[in-house]
Amino acid sequence: MADNIARVFADAIAPDPTRPLLTWYDDATGERTELSGATLANWVAKTANLLADEAGAAAGDAAGVLLPPHWQTAAVLLGCWSAKLTVVDTPGPVEALFVAVDRVDEAAGWPAGERYALALDPFALPMRQVPAGCTDFVSAVRGHGDHFTPDPSGGEADAALLARAAARATELGLTRGDRLLVDVTAHPDPVDWLLTPLTAGASVVACAHPDPARLEARSTTEKTTHTLA
Repeated sequence: MADNIARVFADAIAPDPTRPLLTWYDDATGERTELSGATLANWVAKTANLLADEAGAAAGDAAGVLLPPHWQTAAVLLGCWSAKLTVVDTPGPVEALFVAVDRVDEAAGWPAGERYALALDPFALPMRQVPAGCTDFVSAVRGHGDHFTPDPSGGEADAALLARAAARATELGLTRGDRLLVDVTAHPDPVDWLLTPLTAGASVVACAHPDPARLEARSTTEKTTHTLA
């Protein structure tokens, strides 16, 4: 059984790093962003380097992630897992905390070494006004290296998440090369919208606040093969 998320991610993009891996829609804002495996890997590497070099995080440390489903959230999560951090979403001491700007007040009570705020801008633009006590994630991450060598060891935390993802992939009948459309508003767990397609070697079309009237046409346009709605 797979027990290293970074390795699963690398295996998923290896056959063709240029193909679309994660396509993001938000029908509430009209946003559409498409990332190839290579582009997402670049963001993941920068995030892992940010954690190691700026936040001083080491394997086994905790990282808090208070973010909704989003393509930038995928980069943060995969970056944390590549650095072998334990991702948590309940209050407690963490080396790094990644928080959406609308949840900064909620995160105020978390003991954290570094705090990174995310506006989740469609074009990943820097924030004009950064919440007090936080660093703008987009501005900070851009200065870090494009390559990161993940810890090759496995672990129980990775294995548990990947086992859930593999079970979901089996349930959906996903196989390598498939393309999964996910309503992330109904299925916000990253196991569903991020790890399940990666485990199967599939790509994902993640839709927030989906307009039901658009889904059939979107499925045709994006050439999806499976749906989790």
